[in-house]
Amino acid sequence: MIEERTYRKQFSRERFSSFIVNYKDTDLWIGVDPGSYQEEMKDFAFQKVKELRHLLEGYLLQDPVYGHTFGPHYPQPNAPAIVKGMADAARVAGVGPMAAVAGAFAEAVGLHLLRSFDVQELVVENGGDIFLKVERAITLSVYAGNSVLSEKIAIEIPAEESPLGVCTSSGTVGPSISLGKADAAMIVCRNTALADAFATAIGNRVKSPEDVQKAIDQTELFAEILSAVIICGDKIGIRGKFEIKLIK
Repeated sequence: MIEERTYRKQFSRERFSSFIVNYKDTDLWIGVDPGSYQEEMKDFAFQKVKELRHLLEGYLLQDPVYGHTFGPHYPQPNAPAIVKGMADAARVAGVGPMAAVAGAFAEAVGLHLLRSFDVQELVVENGGDIFLKVERAITLSVYAGNSVLSEKIAIEIPAEESPLGVCTSSGTVGPSISLGKADAAMIVCRNTALADAFATAIGNRVKSPEDVQKAIDQTELFAEILSAVIICGDKIGIRGKFEIKLIK
């Protein structure tokens, strides 16, 4: 069963015409500017998700370790591009390839739509992991479950910095595996699979609120991380090039 994604309500209905794509346990929210929206986009995106799932599931039958390891894993030479991309991102971040799957799917579907339709603005959200391409700045709030800071902090992405990926890992929210206790570890990278992998890696380091500063310091070691927001309980760590806003 797919749970309600309440954080999707932050996206303006005036700015985005949206639709949902569900296939197996993949659940995408896709927003397109109203002037670019076309009805056939929904089936187009659905078919792309089916294709990606088929490629990944087929590969996992050949290489089951890929789907279970928590550490970097080199795929077979004949692996599909989506499989190699996830593995490459995970290797940089030091986690298993499946830590990058949601971000990789979001970007793959998003790029497919951008190549096939004349789209001005596009957001593809997959379980809290976002690929976006915008024409004006967009503000994204940080959903952190039961933390007192949940949806009180937002990051503003300038249009000229897109397309990029904004991904969030949590040890307290949602079904995804995290070895940490962060309520939210939000990471921004040019590549969405990489943002997803880093969100998992950084989130894994946070076992208590006292770990937030150390985890933020760790993000400074990677030039690929453009911005980071980490929340655990009532503690928050912020670093990066994008403006942070308080939400009242």
